[in-house]
Amino acid sequence: IDTAARYIEDFQLLNPELWARFVDQFQHDADGADYGWRGEFWGKMMRGACFTYSYTQNTELYSVLRKTVCDMIECANEEGRISSYAPEREYDGWDIWGRKYVLLGMQYFLEISTEGELNEKIISSMCAQVDYIMQKIGRKEDGKLLITKATRHWRGLNSSSLLEPVVRLYTITGEKRYFDFASYIVELGGTDVVNIFNLAYEDKFIPYQYPVTKAYEMTSCFEGLLEFYRHTKEEKYRTAIINFANRVLETDFTIIGSCGCTSEYFDHSVVRQANTNNEKIMQETCVTVTMMKFFYQLTLLTGDGRYSDAFERALYNAYLGSINTEKVIEPSIKARSDVFAEPLPFDSYSPLTAGTRGNGVGGLKVMRDGHYYGCCACIGSAGIGLAAKMALLTSRDGLCVNLYFDGEIKTRLFDNTAVTLITSTEYPKSGEVKITVIPKKETEFTLMLRNPSWSKNTLLSVNGENVCVSCGYIPIRRTWKNGDTLVLSFDMRTEAIYPIPYGTQILIAKPIWGANYMIPVFDEEDPIAKNHIALRRGPVILAQDNRLGYSVDNPTQIFVEDGFASFVSTEGEAPYGNLVEGRVKLADGGELLLTDYASAGKTFDERSKMAAWILIK
Repeated sequence: IDTAARYIEDFQLLNPELWARFVDQFQHDADGADYGWRGEFWGKMMRGACFTYSYTQNTELYSVLRKTVCDMIECANEEGRISSYAPEREYDGWDIWGRKYVLLGMQYFLEISTEGELNEKIISSMCAQVDYIMQKIGRKEDGKLLITKATRHWRGLNSSSLLEPVVRLYTITGEKRYFDFASYIVELGGTDVVNIFNLAYEDKFIPYQYPVTKAYEMTSCFEGLLEFYRHTKEEKYRTAIINFANRVLETDFTIIGSCGCTSEYFDHSVVRQANTNNEKIMQETCVTVTMMKFFYQLTLLTGDGRYSDAFERALYNAYLGSINTEKVIEPSIKARSDVFAEPLPFDSYSPLTAGTRGNGVGGLKVMRDGHYYGCCACIGSAGIGLAAKMALLTSRDGLCVNLYFDGEIKTRLFDNTAVTLITSTEYPKSGEVKITVIPKKETEFTLMLRNPSWSKNTLLSVNGENVCVSCGYIPIRRTWKNGDTLVLSFDMRTEAIYPIPYGTQILIAKPIWGANYMIPVFDEEDPIAKNHIALRRGPVILAQDNRLGYSVDNPTQIFVEDGFASFVSTEGEAPYGNLVEGRVKLADGGELLLTDYASAGKTFDERSKMAAWILIK
């Protein structure tokens, strides 16, 4: 985790030229000509950079971020407007979406800044930005443009996601006009054809059955509703948020922790994920990171371990797998002569059945200097920053350990008592975790340990004495003394997972671009899907890779007994770095070398063709 954070920081976030290039999009109305989304790049990357800084505390990074925030403030016109669209083209395409990210970028910078004067300038700028929007966006009876009509895409989902920074601005300022504007956005319900918040509350439809199924934008709207609920405490909103999250987990969250086998849409991926005829544009990194952030927020909201389980699944599989550790240039870019061919820090899409990484640059936009970037490349750093935030949470009663990282955390209890937790582990390579508690003084509090749902037989001891474990979180209330030690042993048996048969279904997964409309499509189960198996060891999905000495296209037969495969860890047999590697037993007595999914496929070509769903005879 630390290696990934430092890599992203060095390769991407410390690059002042990149930040200047993103600011330039607002200085030259970059998006008006093609109604594009270059305006999202700055704010998306700023949010992730602030999360990452919260972990690394790199003063050089802070200086880079401070400068680019000041540069962005200078992009405002005399009315405070900041947009990558010229005024004559505003409130169309992705204009509000880009403005949303400018606001979020500034808001998250406030979380790491202690500079009072600069913070006041940022808050003043944000107020001016939203006040400008409120002059023209609002109720029809007031002669304003509906926010759901201020775009030509996704029936208003992208523009309605402005809800999140508007509520956060109300939190910062306490100005009632921002709460009223947020209330208006919630009232419209996300789209101009249906109120998706009501759909989630009623829980009769599943997200992949909504009239619009764009996963990233829809989840962003529910993130905004969650922020709104924190102020209103209206139970209807909390119910809608949780219903939506649970339905996504039930119907669309795949083995690697992402959604969408049809491009970037909710599409009942739980049953479709082993189809070999799914699109290459699938399991978008933007969706992965957005779901991670949503599950982080849900964990804070509910204290339900299922959401931190989902976060961990996404982190160790889809997310870490998306990091372009080899700095490979995406193949389609290599074929172009009109751009500077350079590697991006993140890949955009993640294969499930036999396939390669590097299947396109998500959200690709070329800028006026010939450099290009994409949506997934910008959002990626938020994932690693969120991992650090998610690792340990506090409550009025004590502390909650969510993720098991080797290292040291210094924190404070609710009463301000200092506590250090030292974790020694090779997790997820090993299921053994040792935690030493060092309070500043002897003090009573509850230490909650997440017991992952995949661990069927978890063992726990405190100072050598066995403790009864529970599902979700294991609460341990005691007076903690310096040196008290907990030892966790998770059940790391390798579980066999099989595809879910479904026959046929109707999906809302085909956009008609000119009409801003989505139509139903008839989906049929791939007859080859049933000839696959997936293997999960702890939070990690094991995967094949052509570099491991065989072709992933050739079927094999894995020996499974009582739902588990036999796995023996190895060291150094795989020709590439990895988190986990080992051999599984085959039915004929042979063995098959596998690694963790996140480490496979990193050459972006057939040399490292990979598979999470393994073809079987």
